[in-house]
Amino acid sequence: MDGPLRDAYLARIGVGGVPRADAATLRRLQLQHLLTVPFENLSIHLGEPIVLDQDTLVDKVVRRRRGGFCYELNGAFAALLSALGFRVTLLAARVFGDQGLGPPFGHLALRVDLDGAGSWLADVGFGRHSHYPLRLGSGAEQADPGGAFHVTETADGDLDVLRDGAPQYRAEQRPRALRDFEATCWWHQTSPRSRFTRSLVCSRLTERGRVTLSDRTLVETTGGGQRERTLPGDAEVLDAYRDRFGIDLDRVPSLRELPA
Repeated sequence: MDGPLRDAYLARIGVGGVPRADAATLRRLQLQHLLTVPFENLSIHLGEPIVLDQDTLVDKVVRRRRGGFCYELNGAFAALLSALGFRVTLLAARVFGDQGLGPPFGHLALRVDLDGAGSWLADVGFGRHSHYPLRLGSGAEQADPGGAFHVTETADGDLDVLRDGAPQYRAEQRPRALRDFEATCWWHQTSPRSRFTRSLVCSRLTERGRVTLSDRTLVETTGGGQRERTLPGDAEVLDAYRDRFGIDLDRVPSLRELPA
């Protein structure tokens, strides 16, 4: 990533100047990314291929002003962090669900190693999650606006991430490359068993809570509760994408039809 593109990425997430590669900056960058770049799976339902290439991912976030799901968001964020001088490692993870652990490479998270400040788990691609990076190695509870988090090491050397006592995902510590996630990314785009083919979602952290557009249902969550309403027409849906998430679309996405 060259200097102008790095600066454009920083401007995209509302960060001025070129910050130092330290723990305070990492915290700021993760929070700002969550506040400005939505978690969304619209490409699947718009018929847009998801290509796990660093330049393509950064272009989608910065120039096209879109969001994405974990591979896209954390893949692009890794490129930004590297351009700023952070040491970043891509980690493969399996997500905990009702049936236990999901498929290998079902999630992409980031390990960031800082001189004199330890190692951190950064993640801007898991939807509702920690607002700030999580410290690795302590095993202690970490208070965050998103909940109480623990990162514990399993007997096999993996990392279990828990929020409010509930397991979220299990990350390997082996370094990975973007191409390692291609098969599961394709599965998420095509399988009727994938939660991303069965739902339409666009969600973003806000200063007061979270705003989510699920198909035509707009949900705004704040400390005072939750407000939900169904948008009556295509114009209102397109307005919501533009006004709430900064996404300009020429048509309303609809759930992709898959063979049974």
